[in-house]
Amino acid sequence: MAIKLVAALIVLMLAFSRVDAGNLRRYDWFRAWLGQLSFAGGGGRIAIALALPVVLCALIAYVLHGWVFGLAGVAFAVIVLFHASGPREPEADIDDVLTAGDAVAREAAAQNLRDDAADPPLPFTAPALVEAAVLAALRRRFGVLFWFFVLGPAGALLYRLAQVATEDNGLLDLHTRDAARRFAAALDWLPAHLMVLAMALVSDFDAVLRAWRGWHAQPGRSPWELEPGFLAAVARSGVDADIEAGDGGVVADVTDPLEELADARRLLIRVLVVWLAVVALIVLAGWIT
Repeated sequence: MAIKLVAALIVLMLAFSRVDAGNLRRYDWFRAWLGQLSFAGGGGRIAIALALPVVLCALIAYVLHGWVFGLAGVAFAVIVLFHASGPREPEADIDDVLTAGDAVAREAAAQNLRDDAADPPLPFTAPALVEAAVLAALRRRFGVLFWFFVLGPAGALLYRLAQVATEDNGLLDLHTRDAARRFAAALDWLPAHLMVLAMALVSDFDAVLRAWRGWHAQPGRSPWELEPGFLAAVARSGVDADIEAGDGGVVADVTDPLEELADARRLLIRVLVVWLAVVALIVLAGWIT
């Protein structure tokens, strides 16, 4: 776990240094591999597509473990985690919206918060921006980090490839893409709940808990449903509570998209700090025992 924490810190340092990694995080090779598996369909095609690169990644990580005093393993973990994050850093896209010069530029910048460029345009409203920012953080960073900490480089790659498989790029039939989306949602479920727990600790606990319960109390919802939509509802509630409490030094309007988005950014940074602190405590406990 110590190696994973070091690798994660290195990747996060690169992320916050605004390294332009868009061209380094391309998965054309995986899309081509998906296209070659036309003999299979549904979940079977997704399983085959994911199995080969993920198992290969796990084997490489196993072979490199312990080489050059562990440095080879750290380097490989950094490369895979960096490649599996993104494709853009959520803070960079949020800052582009907050610093844009006019309304047209802000609305254009906000579209980068969408998961897929083929998705419908994102409305420039406070709830829509907060939801998009938090889901972008889940799928570009927190989901990758969670599975990296659990399964190592293979876990990070598994998560990213599962997200890539959900893209509507014409390669997959509807049944297969639906299977990919259900698997990607299942991978989101645990990290999304851990984000909610961290939000409860660093934001308004009661507001976060009410939002989580309210979302699951809707007709047809279940606490065990593999759908991370509750995260958006919880984030909106937590951000609203922070804004009303004067987070950021001033009590602002909860309907102001820019104020809400800026507070969402602060909330996501706090959640990240909580996650890293918990992992550091796990590492420290391992050393002590």
